[in-house]
Amino acid sequence: MKSSQPPAGPKAPTIVTVAAAAGVSPMTVSKVLRGTGRISLATRQRVMQVADDLGYVPNGLAGALSSQSSQIVGILIPSIGDMVYSGVLAGINAVLVPKGFSSFIGETFFDPENEARLVRTVLSLKPSGLILTGGLERTGATMHVLRQSGVRCVQLWDGDRPDLDATVGLSHRAAGRAAADIFLSRGLRDACYVGAQLDRDLCAARRLEGFRQRLEEAGGRCRVLADDALPRDVVTGEALTAALLAEGPPPEAIHYLNDAMAIGGLRALLAAGVEVPGRTSVIGFNGTSLRHAIQTRLTTLEVPLHEIGARAAQALLQPGEARTDLVDFQIVAGTTVRP
Repeated sequence: MKSSQPPAGPKAPTIVTVAAAAGVSPMTVSKVLRGTGRISLATRQRVMQVADDLGYVPNGLAGALSSQSSQIVGILIPSIGDMVYSGVLAGINAVLVPKGFSSFIGETFFDPENEARLVRTVLSLKPSGLILTGGLERTGATMHVLRQSGVRCVQLWDGDRPDLDATVGLSHRAAGRAAADIFLSRGLRDACYVGAQLDRDLCAARRLEGFRQRLEEAGGRCRVLADDALPRDVVTGEALTAALLAEGPPPEAIHYLNDAMAIGGLRALLAAGVEVPGRTSVIGFNGTSLRHAIQTRLTTLEVPLHEIGARAAQALLQPGEARTDLVDFQIVAGTTVRP
């Protein structure tokens, strides 16, 4: 009976293989690779050359077990596919990579149970630190595991509810209020908030809370159109806006959960013959559309994504008392809000 197992490939070189080829002891190879011990320059160069020639990759986990921590930093974000978090990741890596750290990236999809599983997975690798995204209801079990681990943890994005050893983010309630103030300053009081997954993304829910509260304080009204089963993208923005227009006359103003949904909303408004900004003014959030704008420039609240990531990484590398580092968003005046 023939085996269905594929033939075994060549064995990966080990530290013993490198030592034999370089004519030194495995201990010497270990010291060279870790940059420790009094080893001559010639020996170091020979060992490194042999390791490169053999394609030797050090066992990072074994090193972590012997030194109590690795050069790995765990980074948990809702989705790699979201342009917001790709910008944040770029900022994190701009700080960590030059210092020799590698990233372990996990996607939570705003699911607390998924985050809990990923936290345990990352902690099993003995990381030097963890960066987690706020805006979800972190489980009590996850908080207990994090506290017991002794690993420094930084929360990013959610500045309204500081957590862990340090928090780097923005006030989403303030962002919602700022969007409302833009509309109110133009005399626009009949507004709608269009979003998705508000049951999971608590930061977006706080922006809605700030937006609606500010409008109502000024005597305006805020309708909400959201579908928690749909993704937060262009297609959803277009579909929800089309549904809004099918219900009756368009509102004076629409604030979207993010720039992607706002772009989809603009498509639906223009397809229905609704003049923007003459009949309806539109504001997005996060600023990711700005790099792609050609003719119609979306008015939005731009968030310094790279800066948030970089500051979170710096907070991770600078242990100390728990602190909150709030970053400012910037109102970018495009062409989708009436003068």
